[in-house]
Amino acid sequence: SDASAFANTSIDWKETPEAHNFKADLPGAKKEEVKVEVEEGRVLQISGERSKERVERSSGKFLRRFRLPENAKVDQVKASMENGVLTVTMPKEDAKKKPEMKSIEISG
Repeated sequence: SDASAFANTSIDWKETPEAHNFKADLPGAKKEEVKVEVEEGRVLQISGERSKERVERSSGKFLRRFRLPENAKVDQVKASMENGVLTVTMPKEDAKKKPEMKSIEISG
């Protein structure tokens, strides 16, 4: 049924050289029924609840949590929803970037 499909939402996590990408199929869901949150700095939480007022379809809810790696830029998360597919994109720190070197003047 539609509700069990919503409750059993599977989310794909794909890592590219530039970002962590999460994709979820949420057929018939409105973006107002879906929440994307980052908690405690390193946990991505994607949840949804189909509202009860839609009598022709059963209501349902889901919740998925992902512990994010250190290289995820959690302050730059983007989420979009199109044609029932939720996409969450989180850029990664550039691994090739060397730590900034700061020269300290020696006095005395």
